[in-house]
Amino acid sequence: MLVGLYAHISRTMDSVFEAYLGSESVLVGGSFEPEDIPKKNTEVFVLGKTYNAIQELDLIRRDIQSRLWCTYRHSFVPLGEVQLTTDRGWGCMLRCGQMVLAQALIDLHLGRDWFWTPECRDATYLKIVNRFEDARKSYYSLHQIALMGESQNKAVGEWLGPNTVAQILKKLVCFDDWCSLVIHVAMDSTVVLDDIYSLSQDGESWKPLLLIIPLRLGITDINPIYVPALKRCFELESSCGMIGGRPNQALYFVGYVDDEVLYLDPHTTQRTGAVGQKTTTAEQELDETYHQKYAARLNFSAMDPSLAVCFICKTQSSFELLLKQLREEVLTLSSPALFEISKSRAVDWDTTEDIEWPTMPDIDWPASSDSESFAVVGESGASGSGGAGKPSESKPSAVI
Repeated sequence: MLVGLYAHISRTMDSVFEAYLGSESVLVGGSFEPEDIPKKNTEVFVLGKTYNAIQELDLIRRDIQSRLWCTYRHSFVPLGEVQLTTDRGWGCMLRCGQMVLAQALIDLHLGRDWFWTPECRDATYLKIVNRFEDARKSYYSLHQIALMGESQNKAVGEWLGPNTVAQILKKLVCFDDWCSLVIHVAMDSTVVLDDIYSLSQDGESWKPLLLIIPLRLGITDINPIYVPALKRCFELESSCGMIGGRPNQALYFVGYVDDEVLYLDPHTTQRTGAVGQKTTTAEQELDETYHQKYAARLNFSAMDPSLAVCFICKTQSSFELLLKQLREEVLTLSSPALFEISKSRAVDWDTTEDIEWPTMPDIDWPASSDSESFAVVGESGASGSGGAGKPSESKPSAVI
């Protein structure tokens, strides 16, 4: 009885605003109004878009709310040998990985100017959100990510870093023909062009690319010399945000204002359920749990030095433009540079592509044609493929 009471109290405390209504929140008209954006005449950058903090506050919040917000969940199908039914306390980096991949799919299939509303029943949007539901049949569910990590000696419930999550996502997109996306993870802080062209170029066509660059920008604290370069990354049109966090907490960074980075926080525990086609009230309410209109703020100096910078390149020309911007506008802002760009890798450079990943046991993969799990949503689209990699990273401050 006491255990049940404790669980009830715990869930109550995990309200959707727990991560956002802190000491900076104010009570306005009987309700909390988070100070998500400072009330002064300054610029706000969100995933490549620029806003005015005062004049465009509602538009900023609408933009933030249109991103897929992936959080802790409870009461899902038991996961792993330990039969976990919640990822509270261990799954935040996995949720951040979900958010950056979801943003890439939204940008690719719906466009950067697309906005979500509670009434949205767009078939493409539903097809995307269905892929992140906590069910074994969903392509990018917590189950799929955790079990893929388990095949690489990462036990279910164990801490995963940005690089490891990126490598897992890179493998998972290979099983999803509709997503039409490939992922390249730049190892050793070096973007190798030959590897990217080999992955994304298919004759004269280009496979849309999610480029993830894991970085280590300090030992225990982020080195301030890199902050201008990180800011510039958020300003680029191809920005897909950053996955990282602060010590002991993984966060999805989506932009910045002045010297503070804006982020979506996965540390809210919500119930598990299916959005489906949003034909019932329960499905509509569940869909709303994937959206949060208020970003939170953190000083750049408080960021964990282990993070991954992400970009979406839908065409080859957009990738070429990104390379030009990185070389001229990002890598010149710090010494040493944020990362390197190289045409090819050294002959003796071990790479994740050289390692064969084992087949995935005990996972109920969705039908590759979407004929079963997603038949109601729509037909399968173009095929995407990507290599697989085994993570090789040093563990930073624990992120849970």
